[in-house]
Amino acid sequence: MDDAQRSAAAVLDETADGLEQGRPGVRGVYLWGPVGRGKTWLMDRFHAATDVPKRRVHFHSFFRSLHADAHVLGSIDLAIDAALGDVRLLCFDEFHLHDVGDAMLVARLLKALFARGITLVVTSNYPPEGLLPNPLFHHLFEPTITVLKQNLTVVRVAGPVDYRTVTAPDAGFAAGRFVPATAIEAPSERVALTVGTRTVTAAAVRDRTVWFEFAALCATPTAPADYLDLAERFGCWVITGVPRLREAGTDTVRRFANVVDVLYDRGTALTVVADASWEEMFTGLASTLDVDRLVSRLSTLSR
Repeated sequence: MDDAQRSAAAVLDETADGLEQGRPGVRGVYLWGPVGRGKTWLMDRFHAATDVPKRRVHFHSFFRSLHADAHVLGSIDLAIDAALGDVRLLCFDEFHLHDVGDAMLVARLLKALFARGITLVVTSNYPPEGLLPNPLFHHLFEPTITVLKQNLTVVRVAGPVDYRTVTAPDAGFAAGRFVPATAIEAPSERVALTVGTRTVTAAAVRDRTVWFEFAALCATPTAPADYLDLAERFGCWVITGVPRLREAGTDTVRRFANVVDVLYDRGTALTVVADASWEEMFTGLASTLDVDRLVSRLSTLSR
Protein backbone atom coordinates (compact mmCIF):
# COMPACT_ATOMS: atom_id res chain seq x y z
CA MET A 1 0.00 0.00 0.00
CA ASP A 2 1.05 3.60 -0.52
CA ASP A 3 0.57 6.21 2.22
CA ALA A 4 -2.86 7.35 0.94
CA GLN A 5 -4.13 3.76 0.87
CA ARG A 6 -2.80 3.06 4.36
CA SER A 7 -4.58 6.12 5.75
CA ALA A 8 -7.85 5.11 4.09
CA ALA A 9 -7.47 1.51 5.26
CA ALA A 10 -7.05 2.69 8.85
CA VAL A 11 -10.35 4.59 8.68
CA LEU A 12 -12.08 1.57 7.13
CA ASP A 13 -10.68 -0.71 9.85
CA GLU A 14 -12.23 1.54 12.52
CA THR A 15 -15.57 1.31 10.72
CA ALA A 16 -15.30 -2.48 10.50
CA ASP A 17 -14.54 -2.70 14.23
CA GLY A 18 -17.61 -0.63 15.08
CA LEU A 19 -19.86 -2.76 12.87
CA GLU A 20 -18.60 -6.06 14.23
CA GLN A 21 -18.97 -4.83 17.83
CA GLY A 22 -22.63 -4.13 17.04
CA ARG A 23 -22.50 -0.40 17.72
CA PRO A 24 -25.54 1.43 16.26
CA GLY A 25 -25.16 4.10 13.60
CA VAL A 26 -21.49 3.42 12.82
CA ARG A 27 -20.03 6.27 10.80
CA GLY A 28 -19.42 5.42 7.13
CA VAL A 29 -16.59 6.38 4.78
CA TYR A 30 -16.47 8.40 1.55
CA LEU A 31 -13.37 7.44 -0.46
CA TRP A 32 -12.62 9.82 -3.30
CA GLY A 33 -9.71 10.72 -5.52
CA PRO A 34 -8.20 10.30 -8.98
CA VAL A 35 -8.76 7.16 -11.02
CA GLY A 36 -6.74 4.01 -10.44
CA ARG A 37 -5.59 4.81 -6.89
CA GLY A 38 -7.12 1.71 -5.30
CA LYS A 39 -10.43 3.05 -3.95
CA THR A 40 -12.48 0.10 -5.19
CA TRP A 41 -9.79 -2.34 -4.07
CA LEU A 42 -9.87 -0.84 -0.57
CA MET A 43 -13.66 -0.98 -0.43
CA ASP A 44 -13.78 -4.58 -1.67
CA ARG A 45 -11.11 -5.59 0.86
CA PHE A 46 -13.17 -3.95 3.61
CA HIS A 47 -16.43 -5.50 2.36
CA ALA A 48 -14.96 -9.00 2.22
CA ALA A 49 -13.52 -8.76 5.74
CA THR A 50 -16.61 -7.32 7.46
CA ASP A 51 -18.92 -10.01 8.84
CA VAL A 52 -22.32 -8.27 9.04
CA PRO A 53 -25.40 -8.29 6.77
CA LYS A 54 -24.12 -6.31 3.82
CA ARG A 55 -24.48 -5.49 0.15
CA ARG A 56 -22.01 -4.24 -2.47
CA VAL A 57 -23.45 -2.42 -5.50
CA HIS A 58 -22.30 -0.47 -8.54
CA PHE A 59 -23.94 2.86 -9.37
CA HIS A 60 -25.41 1.88 -12.75
CA SER A 61 -26.67 -1.58 -11.79
CA PHE A 62 -28.16 -0.31 -8.53
CA PHE A 63 -30.28 2.31 -10.24
CA ARG A 64 -31.40 -0.06 -12.95
CA SER A 65 -32.66 -2.43 -10.24
CA LEU A 66 -34.22 0.43 -8.29
CA HIS A 67 -36.25 1.62 -11.30
CA ALA A 68 -37.31 -1.94 -12.14
CA ASP A 69 -38.42 -2.62 -8.56
CA ALA A 70 -40.33 0.68 -8.43
CA HIS A 71 -42.25 -0.38 -11.54
CA VAL A 72 -43.13 -3.76 -10.01
CA LEU A 73 -43.82 -2.59 -6.45
CA GLY A 74 -45.62 0.63 -7.37
CA SER A 75 -43.43 3.24 -5.68
CA ILE A 76 -39.84 4.29 -5.35
CA ASP A 77 -40.06 4.19 -1.55
CA LEU A 78 -41.07 0.52 -1.61
CA ALA A 79 -38.23 -0.12 -4.05
CA ILE A 80 -35.75 1.54 -1.68
CA ASP A 81 -37.07 -0.60 1.20
CA ALA A 82 -36.55 -3.71 -0.91
CA ALA A 83 -33.05 -2.62 -1.94
CA LEU A 84 -31.92 -1.99 1.62
CA GLY A 85 -33.56 -5.04 3.14
CA ASP A 86 -31.93 -5.96 6.45
CA VAL A 87 -28.39 -4.84 5.61
CA ARG A 88 -26.24 -3.04 8.13
CA LEU A 89 -23.59 -2.10 5.57
CA LEU A 90 -24.01 -0.80 2.01
CA CYS A 91 -20.91 -0.43 -0.19
CA PHE A 92 -21.51 1.80 -3.22
CA ASP A 93 -18.89 1.79 -5.99
CA GLU A 94 -18.40 4.63 -8.53
CA PHE A 95 -20.69 7.13 -6.81
CA HIS A 96 -21.16 9.98 -9.26
CA LEU A 97 -24.10 12.21 -10.11
CA HIS A 98 -24.60 14.23 -13.28
CA ASP A 99 -28.37 13.75 -13.69
CA VAL A 100 -30.74 15.72 -11.46
CA GLY A 101 -33.29 12.89 -11.48
CA ASP A 102 -30.72 10.42 -10.16
CA ALA A 103 -29.66 13.01 -7.58
CA MET A 104 -33.19 13.28 -6.21
CA LEU A 105 -33.39 9.48 -5.98
CA VAL A 106 -30.08 9.43 -4.11
CA ALA A 107 -31.43 12.01 -1.68
CA ARG A 108 -34.41 9.76 -0.89
CA LEU A 109 -32.19 6.70 -0.63
CA LEU A 110 -29.81 8.37 1.81
CA LYS A 111 -32.65 9.65 3.96
CA ALA A 112 -34.04 6.11 4.31
CA LEU A 113 -30.59 4.58 4.74
CA PHE A 114 -29.41 6.85 7.53
CA ALA A 115 -32.81 6.70 9.27
CA ARG A 116 -32.25 2.93 9.58
CA GLY A 117 -28.74 3.38 10.95
CA ILE A 118 -27.16 1.65 7.94
CA THR A 119 -23.45 2.32 7.45
CA LEU A 120 -22.53 3.56 3.97
CA VAL A 121 -19.13 3.24 2.29
CA VAL A 122 -18.73 4.77 -1.17
CA THR A 123 -16.02 5.32 -3.77
CA SER A 124 -16.01 8.31 -6.09
CA ASN A 125 -13.79 10.37 -8.33
CA TYR A 126 -15.48 13.46 -6.90
CA PRO A 127 -15.49 15.04 -3.44
CA PRO A 128 -18.99 15.41 -1.96
CA GLU A 129 -19.04 19.05 -3.08
CA GLY A 130 -18.38 17.92 -6.67
CA LEU A 131 -21.51 15.79 -6.98
CA LEU A 132 -24.15 17.07 -9.44
CA PRO A 133 -21.78 19.81 -10.68
CA ASN A 134 -24.24 21.39 -13.12
CA PRO A 135 -24.67 24.94 -11.73
CA LEU A 136 -28.35 24.91 -12.72
CA PHE A 137 -29.09 22.08 -10.30
CA HIS A 138 -26.22 21.85 -7.82
CA HIS A 139 -28.01 23.94 -5.17
CA LEU A 140 -30.83 21.36 -5.11
CA PHE A 141 -28.38 18.72 -3.92
CA GLU A 142 -26.50 20.81 -1.37
CA PRO A 143 -28.69 19.66 1.58
CA THR A 144 -27.89 16.04 0.68
CA ILE A 145 -24.18 16.86 0.48
CA THR A 146 -24.46 18.17 4.03
CA VAL A 147 -26.14 14.91 5.10
CA LEU A 148 -23.34 12.90 3.48
CA LYS A 149 -20.65 14.85 5.30
CA GLN A 150 -22.51 14.52 8.61
CA ASN A 151 -22.66 10.74 8.32
CA LEU A 152 -19.47 9.81 6.45
CA THR A 153 -15.79 10.42 7.05
CA VAL A 154 -14.43 11.91 3.82
CA VAL A 155 -11.02 10.45 2.87
CA ARG A 156 -9.03 11.46 -0.20
CA VAL A 157 -7.15 8.57 -1.81
CA ALA A 158 -4.66 10.26 -4.12
CA GLY A 159 -1.41 8.34 -4.25
CA PRO A 160 1.14 9.06 -6.99
CA VAL A 161 0.44 5.96 -9.14
CA ASP A 162 -2.50 5.03 -11.39
CA TYR A 163 -2.25 1.30 -10.70
CA ARG A 164 -4.34 0.38 -13.73
CA THR A 165 -1.51 1.57 -15.95
CA VAL A 166 1.09 -0.67 -14.33
CA THR A 167 -0.83 -3.80 -13.27
CA ALA A 168 -3.22 -4.74 -16.07
CA PRO A 169 -4.18 -8.43 -15.82
CA ASP A 170 -4.75 -10.27 -19.08
CA ALA A 171 -8.27 -11.30 -18.09
CA GLY A 172 -11.78 -9.91 -17.82
CA PHE A 173 -12.13 -6.42 -19.26
CA ALA A 174 -8.38 -6.20 -19.83
CA ALA A 175 -8.48 -9.26 -22.07
CA GLY A 176 -9.75 -6.92 -24.78
CA ARG A 177 -7.67 -4.84 -27.19
CA PHE A 178 -7.30 -1.36 -28.60
CA VAL A 179 -6.69 -1.69 -32.35
CA PRO A 180 -6.70 0.66 -35.37
CA ALA A 181 -9.53 0.36 -37.87
CA THR A 182 -7.07 -0.82 -40.54
CA ALA A 183 -6.22 -3.92 -38.49
CA ILE A 184 -9.66 -5.49 -38.44
CA GLU A 185 -12.53 -5.97 -40.87
CA ALA A 186 -15.79 -4.88 -39.31
CA PRO A 187 -18.93 -6.88 -40.17
CA SER A 188 -21.59 -5.23 -42.29
CA GLU A 189 -24.64 -7.03 -40.89
CA ARG A 190 -27.38 -5.40 -38.85
CA VAL A 191 -28.95 -7.21 -35.89
CA ALA A 192 -31.84 -5.71 -33.94
CA LEU A 193 -31.50 -6.48 -30.22
CA THR A 194 -34.53 -5.91 -28.01
CA VAL A 195 -33.64 -4.17 -24.77
CA GLY A 196 -36.61 -3.51 -22.54
CA THR A 197 -39.14 -1.62 -24.64
CA ARG A 198 -36.73 -0.47 -27.34
CA THR A 199 -34.27 -1.76 -29.90
CA VAL A 200 -30.51 -1.37 -30.05
CA THR A 201 -28.84 -2.11 -33.38
CA ALA A 202 -25.75 -4.33 -33.36
CA ALA A 203 -23.39 -4.68 -36.28
CA ALA A 204 -23.19 -8.45 -35.73
CA VAL A 205 -23.58 -11.20 -33.17
CA ARG A 206 -21.18 -14.15 -33.06
CA ASP A 207 -22.12 -16.60 -30.30
CA ARG A 208 -21.36 -14.65 -27.11
CA THR A 209 -19.61 -11.79 -28.93
CA VAL A 210 -21.51 -8.69 -29.98
CA TRP A 211 -20.25 -6.02 -32.40
CA PHE A 212 -21.50 -2.43 -32.24
CA GLU A 213 -20.76 0.60 -34.33
CA PHE A 214 -19.82 3.46 -32.03
CA ALA A 215 -22.39 5.82 -33.59
CA ALA A 216 -25.24 3.30 -33.27
CA LEU A 217 -24.45 2.58 -29.62
CA CYS A 218 -23.30 5.92 -28.23
CA ALA A 219 -24.62 8.66 -30.53
CA THR A 220 -28.22 7.54 -30.00
CA PRO A 221 -30.23 7.84 -26.75
CA THR A 222 -29.09 4.58 -25.14
CA ALA A 223 -28.69 4.29 -21.37
CA PRO A 224 -26.70 2.37 -18.74
CA ALA A 225 -29.66 0.04 -18.21
CA ASP A 226 -29.33 -1.01 -21.87
CA TYR A 227 -25.62 -1.75 -21.49
CA LEU A 228 -26.25 -3.78 -18.33
CA ASP A 229 -28.91 -5.84 -20.09
CA LEU A 230 -26.65 -6.46 -23.09
CA ALA A 231 -23.62 -7.25 -20.90
CA GLU A 232 -25.61 -10.03 -19.26
CA ARG A 233 -26.21 -11.56 -22.70
CA PHE A 234 -22.80 -11.11 -24.33
CA GLY A 235 -19.46 -11.93 -22.74
CA CYS A 236 -17.29 -10.14 -25.32
CA TRP A 237 -17.87 -6.76 -26.98
CA VAL A 238 -16.32 -5.10 -30.03
CA ILE A 239 -17.00 -1.41 -30.70
CA THR A 240 -15.94 -0.21 -34.13
CA GLY A 241 -15.61 3.25 -35.63
CA VAL A 242 -14.55 4.94 -32.38
CA PRO A 243 -13.62 8.48 -33.48
CA ARG A 244 -11.50 11.24 -32.01
CA LEU A 245 -13.71 11.75 -29.01
CA ARG A 246 -13.50 15.54 -29.05
CA GLU A 247 -15.51 15.34 -32.29
CA ALA A 248 -18.22 13.15 -30.79
CA GLY A 249 -20.08 15.56 -28.49
CA THR A 250 -20.38 15.56 -24.71
CA ASP A 251 -23.45 13.30 -24.44
CA THR A 252 -21.93 10.75 -26.81
CA VAL A 253 -18.65 10.64 -24.88
CA ARG A 254 -20.55 10.23 -21.63
CA ARG A 255 -22.49 7.28 -23.06
CA PHE A 256 -19.21 5.72 -24.17
CA ALA A 257 -17.81 6.24 -20.66
CA ASN A 258 -20.92 4.57 -19.22
CA VAL A 259 -20.47 1.58 -21.56
CA VAL A 260 -16.87 1.22 -20.38
CA ASP A 261 -17.94 1.57 -16.73
CA VAL A 262 -20.46 -1.24 -17.07
CA LEU A 263 -18.14 -3.59 -18.95
CA TYR A 264 -15.21 -2.89 -16.62
CA ASP A 265 -17.31 -3.56 -13.53
CA ARG A 266 -18.63 -6.83 -14.97
CA GLY A 267 -15.24 -7.99 -16.23
CA THR A 268 -16.47 -8.14 -19.83
CA ALA A 269 -13.73 -8.14 -22.49
CA LEU A 270 -13.89 -5.09 -24.78
CA THR A 271 -12.11 -4.53 -28.07
CA VAL A 272 -12.05 -0.91 -29.24
CA VAL A 273 -11.55 -0.45 -33.00
CA ALA A 274 -10.49 3.18 -33.37
CA ASP A 275 -10.34 5.54 -36.32
CA ALA A 276 -7.47 7.42 -34.65
CA SER A 277 -4.37 6.59 -32.67
CA TRP A 278 -4.54 6.20 -28.88
CA GLU A 279 -3.17 9.69 -28.29
CA GLU A 280 -5.37 11.33 -30.93
CA MET A 281 -8.52 9.72 -29.59
CA PHE A 282 -8.35 11.60 -26.28
CA THR A 283 -6.77 14.95 -27.15
CA GLY A 284 -8.94 17.95 -26.40
CA LEU A 285 -11.04 16.22 -23.72
CA ALA A 286 -9.44 17.66 -20.59
CA SER A 287 -12.63 19.37 -19.39
CA THR A 288 -15.02 16.49 -20.15
CA LEU A 289 -16.68 14.85 -17.15
CA ASP A 290 -15.35 11.40 -16.20
CA VAL A 291 -12.75 11.34 -18.99
CA ASP A 292 -9.93 10.46 -16.56
CA ARG A 293 -11.76 7.30 -15.50
CA LEU A 294 -12.50 6.43 -19.14
CA VAL A 295 -8.84 6.80 -20.18
CA SER A 296 -7.59 4.89 -17.14
CA ARG A 297 -9.88 1.92 -17.79
CA LEU A 298 -9.20 1.78 -21.51
CA SER A 299 -5.46 1.93 -20.79
CA THR A 300 -5.69 -1.63 -19.41
CA LEU A 301 -6.46 -2.92 -22.94
CA SER A 302 -3.51 -4.29 -24.87
CA ARG A 303 -2.27 -2.10 -27.72
